[in-house]
Amino acid sequence: MRIYKILNNCATRRAFLAAALFVSGVASMPLASLAEPAHGIAMYGEPALPKGFSHLPYANPEAPKGGTIRLAEPGSFDSLKPWVLKGNPVWPILFQPGLVTETLMYRSIDEPFSLYGLLAESVETAPDRSWVEFTLRPEARFSDGSPVTIEDVIWSYETLGTKGHPRYLGAWSKVASMKQTGERSIRFAFKEPDRELALLMGMRPILKKAQWEDKDFSRPGLEIPIGSAPYVIDRVDPGRTISFRRNPDYWGKDLPLNRGLYNFDEIRFDYFGDSNAMFEAFKAGEIDVWRELSPLKWETEFDFPLVAESKIVKSEIPHKRPSGIMGLVMNSRKPVFADWRVRQAMIEAFNFQFINNALNGNREPRITSYFANSTLAMHLGPAEGRVRELLEPYAEDLPPGTLEGYALPEGGRRRLTGPGCARPCNCWPMRAGRYRMASCEMPMAAPSASRSC
Repeated sequence: MRIYKILNNCATRRAFLAAALFVSGVASMPLASLAEPAHGIAMYGEPALPKGFSHLPYANPEAPKGGTIRLAEPGSFDSLKPWVLKGNPVWPILFQPGLVTETLMYRSIDEPFSLYGLLAESVETAPDRSWVEFTLRPEARFSDGSPVTIEDVIWSYETLGTKGHPRYLGAWSKVASMKQTGERSIRFAFKEPDRELALLMGMRPILKKAQWEDKDFSRPGLEIPIGSAPYVIDRVDPGRTISFRRNPDYWGKDLPLNRGLYNFDEIRFDYFGDSNAMFEAFKAGEIDVWRELSPLKWETEFDFPLVAESKIVKSEIPHKRPSGIMGLVMNSRKPVFADWRVRQAMIEAFNFQFINNALNGNREPRITSYFANSTLAMHLGPAEGRVRELLEPYAEDLPPGTLEGYALPEGGRRRLTGPGCARPCNCWPMRAGRYRMASCEMPMAAPSASRSC
C-alpha cells in the first residue's frame, strides 16, 4: 500500500483505509460451540482476543486526540442515507466504520472474520449456527442521549431488509424469525444452514426508529441521521463537502474496543469531479492523504513542490490482506467457459507483460490468485498435507496441475502452444465477427506434437 501524507502542526495524522477482507471457510474445520453468551464470535474457531482484552492489537491506546483530517471523494452527493437504493449518498457514512451509525458487533481487521461486541455486550449462538442472540449494552446511547433499544434494533433490521438497499435483502431473506427474548436481548433464527449468517446479523447499522418510522424510508434525503457512533454530522454543503465532528459525550468512548481509535476532532470529506482533480488538490495541499494504486505514477508523478519542500511523507505500508484484483473476470458459470482448456487458452493469450509495461512501467508483480498476498492464495508446487487429502478423491475430475502444481505463463507476445490450444478444435475461430468454440472429441495431444492456434 502506497501512501502520501501531508505534514502539518495538527495532531498526528492517521489514515484509516478500509478494504474488503476475504471471508473463507473450510468444511473440515471444527464448529465453535458457544454454550453461553460470549464477548465475540468468529467464522471458525474462537476469536483471537480473549474476554477482557484491553484494546485492539492495531490501535494505540495512547494516541493523541485532536486536529482535523481532510480526505477526498470523487463525484458528488445529494443524500445522507446510504442505506437505501435511491439517491447519490455520502458513502463514508456507510463504509467508514465509527462515523455516524454503529452495529451490534464490531469487525476486527486483524482477523479473517471475527466480531466483538459493540452495541451488544454479548453474543450467543447454537452449535450449528441455526440461531444467534445478541444482548444490548445498557449504556448504549444515540447522540441525542436517548437509549438504543431492542425496538430500534427490530425496526432497523426489518426496515433495511424490506425497504433498504438490496445489499441487505440476501441475509434478511434467510431469517425465519426475529424476536425479543429479554429486556435487552434479541434472537434471529435462520431458514437454512449458513454459518456466516450468525455474523452477518451483527453487522447491520442500528438506526433510531423514532426519527424515521413516520417517513418514507426508501426516499433519499439530506436530513441528518441520528446515530450512536463517535461522530456526528457537523456541516453539509450538498455535493461539495461534509464534515464529521467527534462527539465528546459518545457513550462508548471508554470501551476497550474503541481505545486508540477515533482520534480526530474533525473528519472532512471534499468532493471532486474525478480522480485527476483530487490529485491536483492533494498536490496543492488541500487534502491530507493520498492513496496511490499505480506503481508507475508512484515513481514518476510525485515531483511537485510540496515533495521538494519535504512537506510530504511517502510511505509504503506492508500488509497481509488479500490483494484483490484489477482486471477482467470471466463468468465461469457460463457454458462457454466450462472446458478448462478454454480458460487456459485465455490465460495463454493474455499478454500480461505488455499490459503491465504500458500501465505500470513493468513494476507491478502478477498476482497468482484472487487472494494473493495471504495464506488463502495459491502457492507454487504440488498440493500438500490436508489440502492434498481433500483433493485426491477427486483427482480424475480436476484440471491438470491441481495436485501436481501450477504456474501462470509468462504472458508475453508469443505463439500459443499451451494445453488450451493444443489442437485447432480447442480454439475459438473467428466466424462472422463472433468467436465460437468448435466441438472436439479427440483426446488431448502433447503441445509439441500438435499445431498451434
